[in-house]
Amino acid sequence: MPRALLASFANRLAIPDLRWVPDEGLTFSRLRIELLSGLTVALALVPEAVAFAFVAGVHPLVGLYAAFLVGLITALIGGRPGMISGATGALAVVMVALVAEHGVEYLFATVVLMGILQVIAGAMHWGRFIRLVPHPVMLGFVNGLAIVIFLAQMGQFKVPGTMENTGHGLSGGEWLSGIQLYTMLGLVGLTMAVIWIMPRITRIIPAPLAGILVVAAIVIGFGLDVPRVGDLASIEGGLPAFNVPMVPLNWDTFEIILPYAVILAAIGLIESLLTLNLVGEITGKRGGASQECIAQGASNIVTGFFGGMGGCAMIGQSMINVKSGGRTRIAGIAAALFLLTFILFASPLIEQIPLAALVGVMFMVVIGTFAWNSFKILRKVPMTDAFVIVLVTVVTVMEDLAVAVVVGVIVSALAYAWNNAKRIHAVTRESETEQGAKVYEIQGPLFFGSSEGFIELFDVQNDPETVIIDFAESRVVDQSALQAIENIAGKYEAAGKRVMLRHLSRDCHKLLNKAGHLMVDSDDDPDYELAVDYSVRTGILGGH
Repeated sequence: MPRALLASFANRLAIPDLRWVPDEGLTFSRLRIELLSGLTVALALVPEAVAFAFVAGVHPLVGLYAAFLVGLITALIGGRPGMISGATGALAVVMVALVAEHGVEYLFATVVLMGILQVIAGAMHWGRFIRLVPHPVMLGFVNGLAIVIFLAQMGQFKVPGTMENTGHGLSGGEWLSGIQLYTMLGLVGLTMAVIWIMPRITRIIPAPLAGILVVAAIVIGFGLDVPRVGDLASIEGGLPAFNVPMVPLNWDTFEIILPYAVILAAIGLIESLLTLNLVGEITGKRGGASQECIAQGASNIVTGFFGGMGGCAMIGQSMINVKSGGRTRIAGIAAALFLLTFILFASPLIEQIPLAALVGVMFMVVIGTFAWNSFKILRKVPMTDAFVIVLVTVVTVMEDLAVAVVVGVIVSALAYAWNNAKRIHAVTRESETEQGAKVYEIQGPLFFGSSEGFIELFDVQNDPETVIIDFAESRVVDQSALQAIENIAGKYEAAGKRVMLRHLSRDCHKLLNKAGHLMVDSDDDPDYELAVDYSVRTGILGGH
């Protein structure tokens, strides 16, 4: 027995696959694709990290360090090679209130606690619950996030430095106008055209990278007056330094940071795991949900101690990487290292890249991410599923991803429960084994949603002295089902009649026996080779 237990425990602690190139040998062609994909992602990460740092009310380097550290660690030990993580807007909008009220050091402490909670979630294998997210919720998540990415780019069409942080994110700002706006729009369109045309000409370099390089060359070569990365903020800095968050180590601090840490951990894991599933669908490979939870947690713990704002998976950058050909850990590692190189050595060059090129890349990501077939699907799927798709999309845009997914799952679960509750019915007949007894053959699951309908199936006053309830085509699921059985048995008992249960499946038998409802004299076997009738003991749950 001890050996069997150790073997079972060892199976649960399966060694994760951390190979850099898990499916094929590392050829020059594969290395080139991965490095160029990583470079493209790194270029797209810069304005996103800076913008999200502004949203959270912290220094741009706090966002850049988070993008580097979270991106590097999750690329090394994450559950889905090819997925990109970094500082995200979904987390930034939660952080802004904490930073405004308590300061950035409390943010770092919160990020550390957030990471600890995520590691616990991974160790407890809670990541597997992402399987409960229905497909309509996934469609709503994808569509909502695509709209969020699109709306996030609107800030790049405003005059740099005119937006203000109100404590609830960036707002206001003066829109570009005149020739500057037209030039910006033209360059965005040119970037998108290059990305669309490039794969039809050559795949030597990723199309998004080609778009960035072509537009950057035009802007720099002709000296066009359009916003550039450097207009957002300087990205020059040094290596991130180890720093224990300067907050009092007492219960008051814990009470401040815990609510934020729980919300951030939930949002981070939900977005990461849904992105993991999405990337898995595109690449045709499964990812390790629990492993990804641990990787996200470890990266946030480290980031909190090195002055970063924390992060999670980024669907936009992940799509850029996958569409550019990135399939291994090398691309994510390269993206993080390229980003660090930009901060340390190449900031003057990177700051000259026009924002229009990066906006064009993100617009193409939006087009590729949005599930356009959902418009057609809405007319073909059940009304409830169509409602869930629209609901999750709207809530993702109006609130945040975590709330949207939770709402979508709850609505889907309630719809499922209602549909199953309507299915319960009974076929009645005379018993072939009990003289004069009436048999109710129950069809459909017996659970909280169908318990009232179950009780209404019986005609206590007009039934004979013995009633047999046959569960061959049903299942007893929960406490509400137990209560319903006890209630109906109590009604027959009060009328001087008796109820017998027949054809209990093994799990139903175990549930009823544990509750004490079955009157059994021996350790019987509830298999269908022998139909065993069970008397019902009432008064256990207070049924009436």
